[in-house]
Amino acid sequence: MNRDAALATPGFGDVFTDHMVTMRWTAEMGWQATEIGPLTPMSFHPATMALHYGQTIFEGMKAFWRPDGQRAVFRPRDHARRFNNSARRMAMPTLPEEDFVTAVETLVRADAAWVPEARGHNLYLRPFMIASQTALGLRPADEYLFMVIATPSRPATMEPKAMRLWAAPEYIRAAPGGTGAAKCGGNYGGSFIVQREAAANNCDEVVWLDARERRYVEEAGGCNLFFVEATATGPRLRTPPLSGTLLAGITRDSILRLADSLGYAISEEPLTLDAWEQGCRAGRITETFACGTARSIVPVGHVVSTRQDWAVGDGVAGPVTSRLRQAMLDIHHGSAPDLHGWMRLVNVGE
Repeated sequence: MNRDAALATPGFGDVFTDHMVTMRWTAEMGWQATEIGPLTPMSFHPATMALHYGQTIFEGMKAFWRPDGQRAVFRPRDHARRFNNSARRMAMPTLPEEDFVTAVETLVRADAAWVPEARGHNLYLRPFMIASQTALGLRPADEYLFMVIATPSRPATMEPKAMRLWAAPEYIRAAPGGTGAAKCGGNYGGSFIVQREAAANNCDEVVWLDARERRYVEEAGGCNLFFVEATATGPRLRTPPLSGTLLAGITRDSILRLADSLGYAISEEPLTLDAWEQGCRAGRITETFACGTARSIVPVGHVVSTRQDWAVGDGVAGPVTSRLRQAMLDIHHGSAPDLHGWMRLVNVGE
């Protein structure tokens, strides 16, 4: 598929841009210079350590087209910090923040023509690192490969369809002391069996509960969750607190700060699955939405499990969800002031 056709109807993760960025690290030399070249298949020895011991981490982030001919990357330094948190947890080398940001900007600059112009569309960037050493042995590797690739993407619809979530308490995503707060490959591979179960029950994603009691709501798939509660003074946003088992979502943090600036009360408090159901049935919880880099902000319309089944609000995006989503899009695309300093402009020389 050529670029014009890909940008006319971008999907997600199906078509990739022309270039990739690479950096290599060895125990002897540290990080070597950033290189950019054509996107090409790679060859690995069957004993490459990432294939055997799971030292793989990644980030997901976005670049947006701007009417002034520039492109803008959303919160790259925050993604760099989270990337390094994942690296530390997985006993991998950290990458200087400036090098991470430079690598991302280098790819955006080289493939600027791949950034879609339409509102809501974006260039999804995937920085990742793997243990590249050829060896067998249960220990951290002495060689690593950092790369950045990109794919144009868009939401399935401009007004996203409300998700149906499947609650499966017999499975957990993460436990205290584990890797739940790291974006490592094993966290996602371990979720696929439950995703199949969700699909078999006509659901879009999984609700993950806590490891200790299997009662408290943590995440939905790879997304953080927010609940909109009706109070005497207006809507309040509530989200589970970061406990070491949840991913510290960049979008989650952005919503907390954006909601505060829009005048919404916010709280970070645990919520049980039963309390979620009871709150929805009583009208105390009027909206729920999931958020993350890939999905942005998506309403939750229904929750299902083997013993529970309930609607959230009217089953569609509510006014708070819609307002936050539109406010975020305005910042992404430059139609509203970036009061938080989230957008890093990339001059592409046009």
